[in-house]
Parts: sequence; C-alpha cells; structure tokens
Amino acid sequence: MLSDINNRNHHDNNGIHPVDEGWWESILAEEPLQEQLAKEYVSHTKRFSPDMADVDWDYAQGLFQNDGIVELQVSGYNRGGLLVEGQDIRGFVPVSHLVDFPDAKDENKRQEFLSGYLEDTIRLKVIECEPLKERIVLSERAALSGEGQRILILDTLEVGEVVSGLVTNITEFGVFVDLGGVEGLVHVSELSWGRVQHPADIMEVGQTVQAKVLSVCKESGRVAMSYKQLSHNPWSTITQHRRPGDVVTATITAIKPYGVFARLEEGIEGLIHVSSVDSLDETENLAEFFHPGQAVNVCILHIDTDRRRLGLSLVYQE
Repeated sequence: MLSDINNRNHHDNNGIHPVDEGWWESILAEEPLQEQLAKEYVSHTKRFSPDMADVDWDYAQGLFQNDGIVELQVSGYNRGGLLVEGQDIRGFVPVSHLVDFPDAKDENKRQEFLSGYLEDTIRLKVIECEPLKERIVLSERAALSGEGQRILILDTLEVGEVVSGLVTNITEFGVFVDLGGVEGLVHVSELSWGRVQHPADIMEVGQTVQAKVLSVCKESGRVAMSYKQLSHNPWSTITQHRRPGDVVTATITAIKPYGVFARLEEGIEGLIHVSSVDSLDETENLAEFFHPGQAVNVCILHIDTDRRRLGLSLVYQE
C-alpha cells in the first residue's frame, strides 16, 4: 500500500495542570497504594501490616513543618521502596528518594540494594504528611540538604523564576527535579510544546535542567515548574507562515489506531486521521505502513492555535 501512497496524487492557552493532579501517582508510581506494602513485603523473617494507629501525627506534622531530620529503622521493603519506623512514626521511602539508587531496570541490583537497608537506621526528612489518609512519605536524599533547607527554598522561590536542578525521577506523569532540598514537578504537559510520548523521551535521571517556576505551595511543599516555557512557543507564530492548503514535509512520531501523528519542522505535531489514508481496508492497520522517523509529505487541513490542534492529510505523489 505504501508504494501506492507514494505514486498517487491526492490530498484532501497555555493550560497548566493542577499541581495535585497525579502528584501522588507520580511519587509512588510503582507502588501507588500504601496497602501494597503488606502484600509485597519481601522479608522472610517477619511480616508487616501498615497500621498507622500508633503514629504520633503531631510529631510527624512537626517534622514536616519544621523541615526536621529524623533517624528511623528500615523494617521492610518492596520494589517500590523502604518501610521505616520508629517509636512515634512510620512511613514509606520511595526508591527515587534513596541515595545512590542503582539502575531501576536491573531487578537483581534493585533487590540487592533494597535488602541491604534492612535493620539499618537512616536519616530522613518527612516530605509528605497526610493524617486523613494515614500517609507519611520520607526522603533520604532530602535529608542530605540539612534541616530547614526546604523552608528556606520555599520562602525564596518566586513564580516566574528560572531555577536549575537535578532530575531525580521520571514517571508517565512528569519529571521530578531536586532544587537542593525541595523537589519540583514538571508535569508532562509542561515538558514540550509538542506532544510527548513519555517524559523519558525529553529528560533522563541525573540530568541537570533549568525550568520556570509556575506555582509554589509552602503548606504542602510542592513546586510546579515548566520546561517548555523556556523555549519559543511555535503555536504563537505558526499562522504567520503556515496556511491551510500548504504542502510541507513532516516526520512521523507515533502511530495510533485512529491515525498517525507527524511533526512539522517547527516542532508542532499534527494528526493524519486514519480516514484520510486511502486503500486501508479493515484487515490492515497503520503500523504496517508507517514507522516513527519516516518522512512524509502532508497537506495542512486546519490550524487551531487555541486548542493547539493541527489537522493533516497525506499527499500522494505521482
């Protein structure tokens, strides 16, 4: 069919996601529910039930609000992180908040690393404390910055400021960046002006990046940031040099059941709807004829800058 395509002549606001959207799913992406700690607990010597009834919540809240450091013993682990507890507090340390965590793709190294923490006492900071949800999350990495550093950063950060930090964790929801005691989130919608398949396509763990501060919540310690706003927004000028009916070269970026996404040289992606692909019968799918990185000629059908949508159709050459 692709040869037929190449041999015929036919062509027919800057939204910001709320900081809380997916925040917890991002932090605990591998272990989104605290209850999973009991089910996947790996210790052969004892079992743990995530009962938070004996937690001194005033003490836990005080640690969080004062940005204090606490020493707790590791009592268990699963692939998502460590379970830690002390006399008046217990909680969870996600793997992304452990110091020197190895390549997460190597499961054997991951298990060996986590099991090495058992019975150890480690210095931690409380980074999330929600009594109503009976949830406490701690960070070994945050403790490295020292007491009070989070408060200092949150007091001095300003909306619109450009900051530099280290990428510490990447999930499907976005990228977490350590600002030296506070972890900011670059939501997937703020990574690029174009469509993002996965945040890992844009950034990698250990990379130093700059981002623009969008919002700061001192109460929760959450910082929302944007990476894309440090670059030109191609949607703001696309209509100055592109019009419906223009024929341009584009690069295939993704194939979906409903159509093919293709990126123009400006960095904007448009959709070639499946209905515009001639000779595609019910037994065929687009992945049989297109692949990411493939160059195609397309005709611009419509440009919607407000909704950031670009309609395209294939141009078949004689």
